[in-house]
Amino acid sequence: MDSPPIVISASPHLHSERTSKKIMYDVVIALVPAFLVSLYIFGFNALITNSIAIISCLLFEYLIQKYLMKTEVTITDGSALLTGLLLAFNVPAGLPIWMIIVGSLVAIGIAKLSFGGLGFNVFNPALVGRVFLLVCFPVQMTLWPMAVVNNTTIADAVSGATTLGIIKEGLQFGGTMTELSAKIPSSVDMLLGITGGSLGEMSAIALLLGGLYLMIRKVISWHIPVTVLLTMGIMTGIFWSIDPEHYANPVIHLLSGGAILGAFFMATDMVTSPMTKKGMVIFAIGIGLITVIIRFYGAYPEGISFAILIMNAFVPLINSFFKPRRFGSKIKAKIM
Repeated sequence: MDSPPIVISASPHLHSERTSKKIMYDVVIALVPAFLVSLYIFGFNALITNSIAIISCLLFEYLIQKYLMKTEVTITDGSALLTGLLLAFNVPAGLPIWMIIVGSLVAIGIAKLSFGGLGFNVFNPALVGRVFLLVCFPVQMTLWPMAVVNNTTIADAVSGATTLGIIKEGLQFGGTMTELSAKIPSSVDMLLGITGGSLGEMSAIALLLGGLYLMIRKVISWHIPVTVLLTMGIMTGIFWSIDPEHYANPVIHLLSGGAILGAFFMATDMVTSPMTKKGMVIFAIGIGLITVIIRFYGAYPEGISFAILIMNAFVPLINSFFKPRRFGSKIKAKIM
């Protein structure tokens, strides 16, 4: 009698009730508080930006999988929905619709599906779409709408620079932090979201609540977000303590520029981050250091998007140095 065939499949081989779909929707739920704040601040422009990005990502994933790749359509797994939501959180409210559609195509078609789909992409898709738009359309991508509480119009909002943009430009023209402090939002305003910038820069409190939800649900661990923010805080604190008139204090850096959004919601992407705790810490330190370097010496006032993508490229190398212990292996006993 012939023995049954041996079925060989790709990892993971452990099964649990926590599916990729549930994880994706947990992250979406965690972003709801920040979305509501952005909707309150930017009104219909925020709703339109989110709707177009989400619909575009879902549509492109469906069309590419069905007609180009001819594989199973997976738009219900939540990954395309999350990509669209994160892409919207990384662009200005009121960005031209056609640009949002282009960014969605790059995020889904190039950064995700060209690598094979969910679980195979090397770079965070939403950040690839965001950086592509920033490089191709720098003017439109840096026309940040100013915060208008309970804005219920769809007219063009008053545009202005972000907190980091005001600081970077002011320091370049010989200003000091004492002079610039009157032009930037207070720490309380940045906590609550009464500030200009992308949808993902609204309300640090809302983003922190979402990040806490993810940690309680064990969707993410503390290692990456805490290490990213701690590294940024230490580095900016050192520069600020040396010359407080030419460097912003750590609180400003942590509450602005999408640092919290990047640390909790994009750097922690399971596909593009390291597998082990030690690897996560190294990965996060790299993100924090590169972000600060770009903010201080780069052309852009915000740097966490570039920092995450750069460290995404190092993840295979980090994983090769910090490998998880193989199942079934024994830990060597210490001889007393």
